[in-house]
Formats: sequence, structure tokens, C-alpha cells
Amino acid sequence: MTQGTREIELKLEVDADALEELKAAPAPLGYTVDPPRTQDLRSIYFDTADLDLYRAKWSLRVRQVGADWIQTVKSGTSVSGGLSMPKEQEAAVSAPAPDLTRINDRTLQKALWKQIDGKQVDPVFETRMQRTTRIFRTEEGAEIEMALDAGEVRTRTRTQPLFEAELELKRGQVGDLFALASALNGTSIARFSALSKAQRGYALMRGDDMTCRPVGAGRVELSRKTDTAESALRAILRSCLAQIAANRDATLEVDDPEAVHQMRIGLRRLRSALKVHRDLLPIALRENLDERAKVLALRLGDLRDLDVLVDEIIAPVLDQVPADVAATRLAEVVGARRQSVRKALRTELRAPEVNHLLFDLGSLAEAETWPCDPMDTDAAAALRETLAMPARDYARRALEKRWKAVARLGERIDELTLEERHDMRKQLKKLRYAVEFFQPLFPAKHCAPFIATLKTLQDVFGYLNDVVMAAKLAPIARDKRGEGAKLSLAAGFVMGWHEYRAESEWAKARALWDKSRRSRKFWRS
Repeated sequence: MTQGTREIELKLEVDADALEELKAAPAPLGYTVDPPRTQDLRSIYFDTADLDLYRAKWSLRVRQVGADWIQTVKSGTSVSGGLSMPKEQEAAVSAPAPDLTRINDRTLQKALWKQIDGKQVDPVFETRMQRTTRIFRTEEGAEIEMALDAGEVRTRTRTQPLFEAELELKRGQVGDLFALASALNGTSIARFSALSKAQRGYALMRGDDMTCRPVGAGRVELSRKTDTAESALRAILRSCLAQIAANRDATLEVDDPEAVHQMRIGLRRLRSALKVHRDLLPIALRENLDERAKVLALRLGDLRDLDVLVDEIIAPVLDQVPADVAATRLAEVVGARRQSVRKALRTELRAPEVNHLLFDLGSLAEAETWPCDPMDTDAAAALRETLAMPARDYARRALEKRWKAVARLGERIDELTLEERHDMRKQLKKLRYAVEFFQPLFPAKHCAPFIATLKTLQDVFGYLNDVVMAAKLAPIARDKRGEGAKLSLAAGFVMGWHEYRAESEWAKARALWDKSRRSRKFWRS
């Protein structure tokens, strides 16, 4: 390789058993596979004393392959939703040390020199692994190299095991990577890698805590000038995939309630995106993905409700209760149930259906073209025109529709039943997700006031919904044998405290709705 090229990989974390299964997995239907090839690899990573390359998301390594040494330079080493797309350039070198004069891509070479700024580069860590390589091909011409790595990352003072499957696109569409991952035996409980090997080495060297943590929805990067309705939807789907996958892993590893909360938000954002863009996707595909996301979100619901009961319903009342009200004991009982439900949920999140949903979502986001429902020539032309519509124009239409759905309920806000208040809350969420999707397409100074008011209004409606949900405390209290009476008394006190507070919060909701109704609708300008 003489010129810098874009390397496109889907990185999956697997355990040792899954790695062995993948080594022997038969070619899925529609694929052929070459015989596996195994070799030992040693890779030495270099950086300046100030870690300039790390901070700039570059990597510089020299890898031993048999008797040869291969230098690789990569820029853009971050991983999102398991996908890594760095620009890279390889060259043979004569020793286990970099030779920057061998970088034949002059643009890449110049950029690397700028990052180093004349400083010396030294070894910072290395990886040693046994790699088994298999090449999969389809009749349509796709070619994917699967590299199965078993080994470790080493610094001067630490080591960490490494088991990873990398699917590298040699020819075809990015979506083909997810399609193969979904079809292979051995990937059903794999996790999307959050870090490249270089990032893992730096994290180990720095002593970073590599435990998965909850993550919120990242900003969807859209351009007013270049994005179309189609490309915007792809970016939104990638954002949903990254949020769902990262928080699935966090839910499996930590007890932080924010993990399951953010995973539910990711699933709701996905369902909202599918609804907002319903005219761009085939009905069967959209409804299938929506239903699977809904089922998964419902599986998370029981734990999320118990998190809310413990942390947001009972906890604020603990210093308000009389001494003879067993609110602390109630919190312990609900907390024990929460732990039991969390354990069961973790088993469900390891089920193959979860990864199949994630792989299918990735395949949809990255497919070169989407299948179409049967349609006449005029309808097909209209669809192509809509897909090519400037993203900002499509956003205006979508936001206006979402606003009208909220406004229809808001016009009767003083007359809404509990069920209708819940419906208005759901419509507010859908509006907020749509606003956040398309926010980059509009001036920030116009979006910010509306978004701030909308967020506060949604939070109030969310609290009011939590108060209604607090009625679940009563059966939990009654079910505790021998303590039912005192726990029921505590549950009644907690629910009464929140119901009293909810009256003033409802007045706040009405005032906030009036403010939202009168506020400038930034998408109309």
C-alpha cells in the first residue's frame, strides 16, 4: 500500500469460547469462505513523551509479521457503534522502529510531522496476539476479511487480555459488515468494541478505568449545506445505534440507573426516528425494526420503574417522614426487588435477539441503497426526490408535524384526563427527539430558547408520570410477608407526599405549555 486509504472495520469484543466458534463457523447462506490462516503478530506502538499522537487520535505502529516489519500510520482512530474508519498507510521498514520517510502519502506524512512537531517518538506499548484470518465472499461481489485475535496488550507495567473479532471491508458496502456479523455463529453475544487496539493500549498505559459507563445521546453531526433527508436519517440511525449499544454494555457491567435509562432513551430515539422518517423506508422493514425496539424497551421498563421508585420517589421523602413510618425499610425492600430484576434483565440483554437488532440497525444505516415497497413509476420518482431533499427542508416539515401533534393536546390542557396527559408527555418526547436530531441544521441562537423550555416542560410531565407510576409501591409493600401493614403505611405516606407536590407541578406544566405555545418556532424562519 503506497497511498493512504480508508480502512473500514467492524470491531467486536468476544470471549475465548466465541473466538473458537468463529474460527470454525461455517459460511452462512449466500457466502463462501477461504480456509483459515493463522499467524503470530507483534505490534509496537510509538508516540512522543507528551502523547501528541494519542491526543490527536493518531496511531503509529510497527508490526512484525514473520521476518518482516510493517509500519502503519492511522489518523482518526476513534470507534463508534463498533465501526472504525481511519485513514491509514502501510510501508515495509527494515527494523522495529518507525521510518517516517517511508510514508508515501505526502498529505498524511505532512500531517503526521505536524503532530510530532520534531519530537522524538519512542515505544509506549505493544500487542502480542495470534491472529486467525478468514475471507468471506458473496455472490454479489462483497469481500470481507475476518481477523480473530487472541492475545494481550502490554505496557511496561501492565498487561490486559485481548479477544477481538474484526470484520474489514475489502470490497462491497459498509452494511455488508453488519449483515455478515448477524449471520455468523459466534457473534450472538459479542459486544461492539468501544476502543481500537491503540486506544486500549493508551488506556492501559494511563491506568484509565475501562469499565463501561452510561452515555447520553451524542450530537448528530449534520450540515445545512450538504446533507439530504437520506444522509441525515443515516446519521441519526448511527447515533441511535451507538447509544443503545454503549448503554447495553454499561447495563451489563454497572448498577448505575442511568445506564438502563439511557438505553431506553436510545430505543425511543430510534422509534421516533423511524416514525419521523416513515416516508423514506419500506413499511415492513420499518415496522419490524420498530416492533423489536419496542419489545426491548419494554424489557427495560420494570428495572427503570424500580430505579425511579427507589431514587426519585422514595429517596426525596426519607428526611420528611415521621420516625414511626418505615420509609427506609420500604426503600430496602424495593431495592432488593430492583437487584433481582436487574439480574434477570442482564440475562435477557445477552440473548441473541439483542445483537440481531443492533446488527440489523447497523446494516440499515450503512446500506448503499434501501429496498423499496412496490410502487408505480410516479411514486418511485417522488421517493427519490424526497430522499434527495435538503435535510433542512425535510426537517422543517417533520418538526411542524410533531409540533401539531403536541399542540392538539395542549389546546385542551385543562381538560386532559390522566391518560391524555400521558399521551401529551409521549408527544413532547417525540418532539424533543426530533428537535435534537435536526438542531444542527438551524442557528443555535434560534433553537436554544425553544429547546430549554421544551426540556423543562418534558421534565415536569415526566415527574407527573412518575407520581402516577408510584402506585406500584402499594402491591410491593403488601407482598412483603409479615411487614405488609407497616410498609403499606410507608407507601401511602410517600405517595401522598408526591401527590400533594404534583398539584403545584401541574400548575407549572400549564405555565410552561403557555410559554412553549407562544415561543418562536425556529424551524419556520
